[in-house]
Amino acid sequence: MAKYYPPAVHRKAEKLEQLLLRLEAGERVAELCQELELELTAERVAKLKAKYEAGGRRQEALLDGRFGHSQHVHSSIRAYLYERKQADEELTAGELAREVAQKYQVQVSEGHINHLLREVALTRPPGRLGKRKAPEAAEQKEEPQANAGLFFPGGSEAGPGGERDDRRLSGATEPSG
Repeated sequence: MAKYYPPAVHRKAEKLEQLLLRLEAGERVAELCQELELELTAERVAKLKAKYEAGGRRQEALLDGRFGHSQHVHSSIRAYLYERKQADEELTAGELAREVAQKYQVQVSEGHINHLLREVALTRPPGRLGKRKAPEAAEQKEEPQANAGLFFPGGSEAGPGGERDDRRLSGATEPSG
């Protein structure tokens, strides 16, 4: 059963095959990459050439399973992410993304970092973290006050709407009738 690849992946494989065939004809890599709108290093071109040769010089050998997405997070970046997260479980994906950008000059989204960490069970549980209590706040407990609850004196004597009901205090009775 043949594997499905979207049209964009087939178009990219066509461009890569054109590039390799035209390189064999003696054209320059930089000019070809610009004309075909490809961003390739000399190292990547050499790998593509080897892949093309190993695949019987057929275009199908140049189809990639990443569906045209570039591969930024290689094994050394993954190892770095796993090591850092194991060393400090409180690190967030945003902090790790900034570290990777600084160390490897590669932009990786927070979502992708979380995906990679989730694959090896290094993510925190879902949801928001509870607020951390400062150690000094836990030690300072307020003592119960003796006069607590005395703020509303005579509250039981109030009538509807919080106003004082003078009828009960004067001994007057409600008219019957």
